[in-house]
Amino acid sequence: MKNWVIPTVFKCLSRLPLSTARMLGVLVGCCAFILKGRSYRITRKNIRACFPHLSTHEVQMLTRESLIETAKTAAEVAIIWRNSWEWLQSRIVSVEGEAILRTELAKGRGLIALAPHLGNWEVVAPFLASIAPLTAMYQPVPIPALDKLILDGRSKCNINMAPTSRKGMCMLLKALQQNNIVGILPDQLPKKDAGAEFAPFFNHETLTISLVHSLISRTRSPAISIFAKRVTGGFNIIILPADDLINNEDIIKSITGLNASVEQCVRLAPAQYQWEYNRFRFPKSHEIVRQQKKNSITCKTICDTNLQ
Repeated sequence: MKNWVIPTVFKCLSRLPLSTARMLGVLVGCCAFILKGRSYRITRKNIRACFPHLSTHEVQMLTRESLIETAKTAAEVAIIWRNSWEWLQSRIVSVEGEAILRTELAKGRGLIALAPHLGNWEVVAPFLASIAPLTAMYQPVPIPALDKLILDGRSKCNINMAPTSRKGMCMLLKALQQNNIVGILPDQLPKKDAGAEFAPFFNHETLTISLVHSLISRTRSPAISIFAKRVTGGFNIIILPADDLINNEDIIKSITGLNASVEQCVRLAPAQYQWEYNRFRFPKSHEIVRQQKKNSITCKTICDTNLQ
């Protein structure tokens, strides 16, 4: 059923005008706010945690805005995937900080573009690929029809998709060595057994990918932050230099710089960040307890073995 329904829904959405898709997003977002389901609860919880200075009313208003903006992003995706770069380019109202991107790329060591879940990140990849070949990390999804839609929608306009595997890592390294751009979603929630460490994000110790640190350590490639802010008539591309700490050899300091880079972007358009994404699913306190239990079991096993 999913393999039939999902392509049909995407096909219908892809034929909508951008303005209509955004109105649909307003309707869906308002419904999510009124129904107060899981997305509402996660969004409100995350906003309250990251902006403790906000009043209850301000938290509610930002929660409502976030749900609407996330629904707009979802409604826009099929349209962006279906249309050409020329169509999308006509919807890019302005570009801020393009000189930063070109200056870093001119160093000849490739470029790592950090594109958080902010605004519409599907706009970022075609924009970057219009400047230099882009290789972007891709997490395969278990629904075949949706997986094909994502790959077909993103694998165009000078874009290569790298799977989250050893092969994908090799593709990223090769792209940087060829002075191309590598696109990373820096706030992607990693698996606990994957390359990840805890580092502060909005003053909360948050499980964060170590991939960017590994790439910088091996290639010395520069990094920038980039997002596509939703504005009237289209999108505004905003490019910022990454936090200097991201280049530190110490992995925790480097990841702290990574999170600081994301946080800097989010503060420019907090309503358009995907607060519905359960970024704080693995709190550090739970990880400490888990490790203590693991160590306790290991010690018990060793003691039992010695007694036998």
